[in-house]
Amino acid sequence: MTRENEISNIIIGCAIEVHKALGPGLLESAYQECLLHDLKEIGLNVRKEVVCPIVYKGVTLDHGYRIDLLVEDKVVVELKTVESFTSVHRAQVLTYLKLGNHQLGLLINFQTSLLKSGIKRIVNTSNYNTDSVS
Repeated sequence: MTRENEISNIIIGCAIEVHKALGPGLLESAYQECLLHDLKEIGLNVRKEVVCPIVYKGVTLDHGYRIDLLVEDKVVVELKTVESFTSVHRAQVLTYLKLGNHQLGLLINFQTSLLKSGIKRIVNTSNYNTDSVS
């Protein structure tokens, strides 16, 4: 998971820069566009609003779930502008990780005075050997 860790460090650095420039109080979509711009500008492959279909009883259903940002097809980024994270926010990222077979997700809340306190790293351990994580 070394590559995912490197990518997540870059994402966090860019998110901090966006937060420093804009501060809290804007809509999630504003932060999404700025973060997307910065990540693409440094050469990362980033897609926004990536469809996350559900496979139910062998049928693939597009139920409108969208990953805010998917970086290098490896790291799921879910952006929020909320007072505080709830267990549902964490569950949402974990579900996206499982549905997309991704290993690492970042939950980032821009509605904080210090962005560092609004970042949660979430690892999909359902198909990953956690003994190898350092």
